[in-house]
Amino acid sequence: MSRIKPFVMVILDGFGVSIEAAGNPVAQAATPALDSFLRNFPFTTLQASGVAVGLPWGVAGNSEVGHLTMGAGRVLHHHLPRIIHAIGDGSFFENQALAAVTAHVKKNNSRLHIAGLVSSGSVHSYAEHLEALVEWAAKAGIAQVFIHVFADGKDAPPRGGAVFLEGLAKRLISLHPGAVYASVIGRFFTMDRDEKWERIEKAYALLTEGKGDRITSVPAYLAGEYGKGISDEFCEPAMTEMSGQAPIIREHDAVVFLNFREDSMRELVHAFADDDFRAFPRKKVSDLLIVTMTEYEKNIAGVLPMFPTADILHPLGKALSDAGLRQLRIAETEKYAHVTYFFNGGDEHPFPQEDRLLVPSAAAAHVDEVPEMRAAEIAAKIIENMELYDIVIANFANADMIGHTGNFSAGVRAVEALDATLKTLSEAVLAVGGAMLVTADHGNIELKRNAVSGEARTAHSINPVPLLLIGERYKRTAPRTDADLLAAKQEVGGILTDVAPTILAILEIPKPEEMTGQNLLPGLLV
Repeated sequence: MSRIKPFVMVILDGFGVSIEAAGNPVAQAATPALDSFLRNFPFTTLQASGVAVGLPWGVAGNSEVGHLTMGAGRVLHHHLPRIIHAIGDGSFFENQALAAVTAHVKKNNSRLHIAGLVSSGSVHSYAEHLEALVEWAAKAGIAQVFIHVFADGKDAPPRGGAVFLEGLAKRLISLHPGAVYASVIGRFFTMDRDEKWERIEKAYALLTEGKGDRITSVPAYLAGEYGKGISDEFCEPAMTEMSGQAPIIREHDAVVFLNFREDSMRELVHAFADDDFRAFPRKKVSDLLIVTMTEYEKNIAGVLPMFPTADILHPLGKALSDAGLRQLRIAETEKYAHVTYFFNGGDEHPFPQEDRLLVPSAAAAHVDEVPEMRAAEIAAKIIENMELYDIVIANFANADMIGHTGNFSAGVRAVEALDATLKTLSEAVLAVGGAMLVTADHGNIELKRNAVSGEARTAHSINPVPLLLIGERYKRTAPRTDADLLAAKQEVGGILTDVAPTILAILEIPKPEEMTGQNLLPGLLV
């Protein structure tokens, strides 16, 4: 049998599988194409959270971990557990980047700042890491620690920041009496991935000039924002009033960026680090020592990562390239890094015969205003170009991005847009003898209301994700019954590490020895 061409891998970002109808936009949406696929083609579910993807037990997966795991074909030692382990064995407190901070601050008699997402979530940062940094500062004899809070409301409850930060402050002060919340601003402004530089400019102005409201308490300020209908994610910048000089980041200071996830911190760090920065007018802070929890990007001048990225050998992209296959990676702006950098094991550079296509995200202030996002445009680009490639790897951002808003009706529209897109794309691919594999990186859109309180959920879920193989040669002889489909949705057939070996088996390419995932094709075809 000849090799399938084109083969299209569709990653429905944030699209989990749940049999529960309550709080589930997928269950409420009209999805004729997906319903037909589930009945007529091979289907199973994959575990995409916790230890199955290298995270602590019970921790929901995320886009970074999901794409790294799918691309690597093995369980990786991800940033979150790696840093937790370093704290546990004490090596965290002896980190060379932190030693450089101590020397810099003491030499210049300057101040230490810690800036990053501070919440109960664990997708981009982790509160225990902040506590460890504050404990290290106390042990190092650094008199005061200014903590610049990026409020969450996306990977944590929309209005959970005030209570969480109040409790956290007590723990921080017990570790270091000089640890204080210096400022607060919503992650909407600080963690942009879409070159919306006006947001980063607002954050930079707060951190370096103190531009924002003057407040006496960060938790109280957030509580006041809730009264105005503003959630943590979108809270306006505010600086804590202190006696003496404002707690801004100034020359000779040191700043440690708390987030361990790379993609959403690059723009802000470039604003601080780059000598030739031109995205907006800004005064560069001179002699500022910048330390990042992980390596946000290779070779950002003057930036010291605490935990540099470890090389991932022979990911799926390299195996495809070594086999001589032409591949296209495509996504809209919000998820472009995931289908390129993360999918390639944290490597910015494309492999030989790997092309990349970026479809700019819609210029909406809030993503749920356009839940269709750029799904149709991505599909059109795939159809236009697929004859040039052996394999296309595409990310559709709708389910995750809309899921994070907690907007249920927009979630339904997003799912229906994805369904229409899958119909159009599958018809074009199958018409030329190709096939599609549809999967996801983690759950989100299928659980958007709290089962107890009825409140909107904005965070990821721990639900499994689909693995669906669509192609004429794979079509079932008889459609699944309702009972069969229910059983299939409840049975987890593998984990995300199995995606790459399965694709290689479909394309008749040997699996690299570094991949520990399993080929699920035999079980899918039963």
